[in-house]
Amino acid sequence: MLHDLQTVADAAAVISRANRICVIGCSGGGKTTLASALGERLALPHLSMDKEFFWLPGWQKRDKAEERALIAEAVDMERWIMDGTGSSSFHLRMPRTDVVLWLRLPRWLCLLSMFRRVATSYGRVRRDMAPGCPERFPDREFLAYIWNFERQVAPLIEREMARHGPNVPIFTLKTRGEVASLLDLVSAAN
Repeated sequence: MLHDLQTVADAAAVISRANRICVIGCSGGGKTTLASALGERLALPHLSMDKEFFWLPGWQKRDKAEERALIAEAVDMERWIMDGTGSSSFHLRMPRTDVVLWLRLPRWLCLLSMFRRVATSYGRVRRDMAPGCPERFPDREFLAYIWNFERQVAPLIEREMARHGPNVPIFTLKTRGEVASLLDLVSAAN
């Protein structure tokens, strides 16, 4: 993409000045963990799309019109960091986003992380999830989503980013080491 940031240092410099950050990527990639850590370091309100917009108690999907209204209201805030891919809402988020962090970790690592999350949180509601939505074992559809993310979902993200955020800088993180380096550099800058 045209506006890709090339180095962790470049990304840290942009992030340190940003007021509105989107963290996207595959399930199990660490979006919420990264967004939460950056939110603390930068004093940005952290919004988890799963918790704030997508889910109602009992794993019921929120009505799309209500979901869109909540997202539109949230992105109007002056400062935020939002984790969640949801490319169907890029038209709302990208015009207000200062920088995108795209976690593109190997699928085996996303699957491993997801299974670790299930093992440690099964039956409990995580702090980044909507009330009444306890962690559950993934179904075949969810596992296929993770396995096929790069082939099926990444091209949609690229298309929607080009369409709704052509001038938004993007930094792609491909390893946990890059994530750690980014957090270290942002901490040192603030």
